[in-house]
Amino acid sequence: MAIMITDECINCGACEPECPNTAIYEGGAQWRWADGTTLKEVQVDGGAVVAGSAPQTPVSDEYYYIVSDKCTECVGFHEEPQCAAVCPVDCCVDDPDYRESQEKLISKKEWLHAGA
Repeated sequence: MAIMITDECINCGACEPECPNTAIYEGGAQWRWADGTTLKEVQVDGGAVVAGSAPQTPVSDEYYYIVSDKCTECVGFHEEPQCAAVCPVDCCVDDPDYRESQEKLISKKEWLHAGA
């Protein structure tokens, strides 16, 4: 499963630099598929293809957020999710809406960083 940041976030920013996939963004900040990955373009729901560098709508305007489709729970990089390890208020938790197997997380990591 992916990790999510709850509304208990104090906006300290400790989590953001720890993410190996650049899946964590400050509230209100647009995100990009290409940030921290090798993705040049991505086919999104509905079949449309978007440029990896195209800005995407923020998930939250109020506090830091994690783009679930870029989160691998640090699989392939670290033993545990680094955002959760450094969060001073324990608001980086498992996202019940995004349950993924270890195999799926490894596959996602390989997709995000193909050729890296």
